[in-house]
Amino acid sequence: MPTGIRLAGAWSWRLLAIAGAAAVFIFLIIQLRLIVIPLLVAVLVSALLVPFASFLVRHRWPKGLAIGVTLLGTLAVVGGLITLAATQIAAGSADLSTKFQASIESLKAALLTSPLQISEAELNGYLQEASKAVQADSQVFITGALSFGSSLGHVLTGALLTVFSLLFILIDGKGIWDWIVRIFPRRARAAVDGAGVAGWSTLGNFAKVQILVASIDAVGIGVGAALLGVPLAVPIGILVFLGSFIPIVGAVATGIVAVIIALLFNGPGYALAMLGVVLLVQQVEGHVLQPLIMGTAVKVHPLAVVLAVGAGSLLAGIPGALFAVPVAAVLNVMTNYIHSGAWRTVQPPAGDLLGSPLWQTVPRRPGFRRTESPE
Repeated sequence: MPTGIRLAGAWSWRLLAIAGAAAVFIFLIIQLRLIVIPLLVAVLVSALLVPFASFLVRHRWPKGLAIGVTLLGTLAVVGGLITLAATQIAAGSADLSTKFQASIESLKAALLTSPLQISEAELNGYLQEASKAVQADSQVFITGALSFGSSLGHVLTGALLTVFSLLFILIDGKGIWDWIVRIFPRRARAAVDGAGVAGWSTLGNFAKVQILVASIDAVGIGVGAALLGVPLAVPIGILVFLGSFIPIVGAVATGIVAVIIALLFNGPGYALAMLGVVLLVQQVEGHVLQPLIMGTAVKVHPLAVVLAVGAGSLLAGIPGALFAVPVAAVLNVMTNYIHSGAWRTVQPPAGDLLGSPLWQTVPRRPGFRRTESPE
């Protein structure tokens, strides 16, 4: 048998084995998504909060107080954003209802005078048919309401699991990481620990840069909506901020909501202007923020970002798109660190671990120095 055939066969069964193991791993993650997603959210948020809590501890704050201030402050910021959006919506609900009715009447008049030549009787007939369809399919809506109730329960459970996971990472992240490292053989612990430190640093950089990018998107689109007189400018800005955590597509999808609101309440001209604002902000993000800031922080090519977001959304929907880039960036840095062999210069004392990227990286014995991960 030719050497090329034997080599191709050897590679083929190994690649099939790797693909099978990866498929089983992804299947398990999808099946356990109600646990995995809150845990990933907690890890992502902790990449921002752990340095802040560590900063307070280094400035002689009691550890419990530092953790409490960090966690409660985060919950206060999130709750404040939600409360602000809800207050803005409630305050303008009456005026919005009037504007919406006027927009519907204007749209109806435009259809009656359009080249489509739709008569008022035909338009009323379409509306009646739509109403009958809604009544005929009421069972679907009831089922959907029950499903929403179940989903709401899952969301609340996930939120509690996220808060508890985040709390334990802040309290004992070092112990958690030590336990993870002990799973591996002793000879592999230096590589695992160094790769973990490098990945943790990259994850923190991603989280900080993503907040900056999301803030710029939110301010740009929100201020643009306010200048154009589009209703709900503040809730639109908050929605864009949250949506921007999904790279590439998040801000576009939430920006479309702003365009639709402008179309319904202000008219086609304002909708086109709002679309121009959204496109301008996306051009700044796509050509300045993502390549220069995000690319430098996570060291992932923009094409890889697009492909990762697409693959993540196909596999796991919105959560997959949200975590695709940080997972890809962390895996990339960890793989490069192990491949570089820098961990071979770090030899821990017998029976000791190297530290923990989840809380601090200070060695536990004097005379031991950790080698920094390569950039």
